[in-house]
Amino acid sequence: MEKQKTAGWLRKTYIEFMVLKGHIQIPSSPLIPENNPSLLFVNSGMFPLIPYLLGEKHPMGRRLCNVQKCVRTEDISSVGNTFYHTFFEMLGHWSLGDYFKKEAIEITFEFLTTKLNIKKEKLFISYFSGDDTCPKDTESYKFWKDLGIPEDHLFALPKSENWWIAGEKGPCGPDTEVFVDTGKNFCCPNCKPSCKCGKFLEIWNNVFIEYNKKEDGTLEPLKQKNVDVGIGIDRTVSILEETTDNYLCSHWKPLLETISKETGLKYEDNKKEFRILADHSRAIAFLLSENIKPTNTEQGYVVRRIIRKAMQVQKKINAKENLISKLIENVIDIYQPTYPQLSNKELIFSLLGSEQEKFGKALQKGLKLFGKKKEVFKKAGLISAKEAFDFYQSYGFPIELTKELALEDGLPVDENGYIELLEKHKESSRSATKGFFKGGLSGNSEMETKYHTATHLLHGTLRKILGTGVSQKGSNITSERLRFDFSYERKLTDLEIEQVEREVNKIIELNIPVTLKVISLLEAKKEGALAFFAEKYGDVVKVYSVGDFSHEVCGGPHVKETGGLGRFKIIKEEAVSQGVRRIKAILE
Repeated sequence: MEKQKTAGWLRKTYIEFMVLKGHIQIPSSPLIPENNPSLLFVNSGMFPLIPYLLGEKHPMGRRLCNVQKCVRTEDISSVGNTFYHTFFEMLGHWSLGDYFKKEAIEITFEFLTTKLNIKKEKLFISYFSGDDTCPKDTESYKFWKDLGIPEDHLFALPKSENWWIAGEKGPCGPDTEVFVDTGKNFCCPNCKPSCKCGKFLEIWNNVFIEYNKKEDGTLEPLKQKNVDVGIGIDRTVSILEETTDNYLCSHWKPLLETISKETGLKYEDNKKEFRILADHSRAIAFLLSENIKPTNTEQGYVVRRIIRKAMQVQKKINAKENLISKLIENVIDIYQPTYPQLSNKELIFSLLGSEQEKFGKALQKGLKLFGKKKEVFKKAGLISAKEAFDFYQSYGFPIELTKELALEDGLPVDENGYIELLEKHKESSRSATKGFFKGGLSGNSEMETKYHTATHLLHGTLRKILGTGVSQKGSNITSERLRFDFSYERKLTDLEIEQVEREVNKIIELNIPVTLKVISLLEAKKEGALAFFAEKYGDVVKVYSVGDFSHEVCGGPHVKETGGLGRFKIIKEEAVSQGVRRIKAILE
């Protein structure tokens, strides 16, 4: 009897296949990108590999593969349809200056047809049609033809469909995408893979990163040609399990059953609400397991937004307050064997409970204000769009709650105006999120490289002056400054800040060489190298050392010696959360 092709089967089969093809499995990176201010969350397997796509040598070699945790926030409001997810997993493999188009396409074809058993006749391919800046991708076309893909299954599409770049500049190149025929009828004579009618479902994307787009818009060849491949697990499993609804896949079944059991409702009658609760509970579990606390800024704002949206939907369907917690238990049971950090239940439920309590208080405060303003509403004869939206923004009132309260006094609500204001708000949120990576990939600029090395000097100095109990909790580097989070229970004194500055500048003035050693993670730890984010590294790591002063496991890049860094100056020291401090510093 054939083994059911579930998400777990797909993960295992894919990694085993790629390892046989000479790829080394690397760990899934944490959800918050390290030293990359251009992105709120890791949203593909490629982003943690940016330095290596740009030419940095990866300690695990030139052929890599993994299963990467991802979060996409550009359009959380789309959750509720059949395929969009806030948190998701991506299978990925990379060639860093090793094989290129021919072998990449052969690997794709072999895996899809022999491992997933998708018939060749069901595969449709798109490739880059060419433009004034770059020629048509005739190589991909030829390699697909050589594998037996018929002419009428091959589509040359423009840059808007078959060209990849993150933002407005940086590494880029043509891609060739693989679509599976879902069996639906062609919507029109011109129906093709780029059509959104549902006839074709994308399952695979080979990105050929071979150019660098410069500020002036011109393309220059990269010093190495790379292949970047990403495959979404949810979508692929929906094809394997023959459903057009991701949420009917086997790995979602326990969550849907829990919602149904706790509410008495059926999925078929409440699809949007079931999907939002299931999706958001999975995202909440993973985000909180990495100690990403709900706040009003950046990543914390996204976590808060997801939790409060789930709570609103929970209330809308009259579910008990502990439904989200029960769904998170489901998520932990399903995913903990693959992601051990989910075993930290105490952290997850502590952060969730705290946010639920805060939101509950906000709702009570809003209810009290609503009561006080009743006479104003009655005098006006309605609740305006702005009033309804303000209650949503400030106190988390879903429009259903506002309408329910208004109904008690027979008042209408300008719901159309509210929806218009809400859409404007969503659009501005999307634009703000896109702004994080609008400029392109954060990478290896000269100043960023200097700040990366300065961060190591700062870390070593803090441990020397404040004690070895200090450990890195996060960092964020741009070409203008560094930001370093570390464990410490109190505010630094002015004298301590002066000492830190003086010590870092002393190391800079000594012009100490920065050396690199590639060794096993176990050996690095035995030698005393710091590795506070060991879960993100493989078995072989890079250890950067600054003389005898600093030894850290790190992906790089770094300067050759400290003398060229400039003068180090701390511009701010502040609290981030309980027991975590933050230093912002510049190089002058």
